[in-house]
Amino acid sequence: MNLSRMGDEYGISFCGADMMSNTHKALLAGEYAKDNGKFHEFHDKIFYEYFTKGMDINDDQLLASIAESIGLDKEEMFSKIKTGIYEERLREAHETARNYSVNSTPTFIIDDKTVLVGAQPIASFREAFNYAEGKSR
Repeated sequence: MNLSRMGDEYGISFCGADMMSNTHKALLAGEYAKDNGKFHEFHDKIFYEYFTKGMDINDDQLLASIAESIGLDKEEMFSKIKTGIYEERLREAHETARNYSVNSTPTFIIDDKTVLVGAQPIASFREAFNYAEGKSR
């Protein structure tokens, strides 16, 4: 309910799904998208499918459809995922999250010091960036 209320301001709706997907494969696919210059497009679509439509983002057909819709080669994506090429990146990201005590999403780490957890108003980000900018001078 809180997410929906906050999303309304930006025209974003949340489905309130009861299902939780295993996100591992979607994260690996995101790494493939990043390597191919399509991370932001992939990210937007995967979030829409999960949070707005309530789809299972562990589903190969859904991941293939998203990949194709943004101009990625689905066969190459799955081939690279199967080789394990992206596993180390995810381990490193997991370790970074552990080092910052991240236990929920979204979490934003700004300038390696400021941590914003959860959906925050834009003013919180401005304040964090202004603080980081002031510290770098």
